[in-house]
Amino acid sequence: MDKQEITKLQDYLRRKFGNTTIKLTPNPRRKEMIEVTIGDEQIGTLYKDVEDGETSYTVTISILDIDLEDE
Repeated sequence: MDKQEITKLQDYLRRKFGNTTIKLTPNPRRKEMIEVTIGDEQIGTLYKDVEDGETSYTVTISILDIDLEDE
C-alpha cells in the first residue's frame, strides 16, 4: 500500500471510531502488513485483499486476556 492509501484508511478509521489517535504504520519487515496503533499501543493489523477486481481491507484486533483483568 502506498502512503496516500494508508492515509485514506487512517482517516476513515479515525472518523468511524471517533478517535484521532488511531495511527496506521507500515511494517518494515512485512510489506503487506500495516500496524494499527492507538496512542503508543499496537492493537492490531490491517491487510489489503484484491480479488476479482474488488479491493477489501481486513483489520484484526488482538485482545489479550490480561488486558481484560483491568476492567
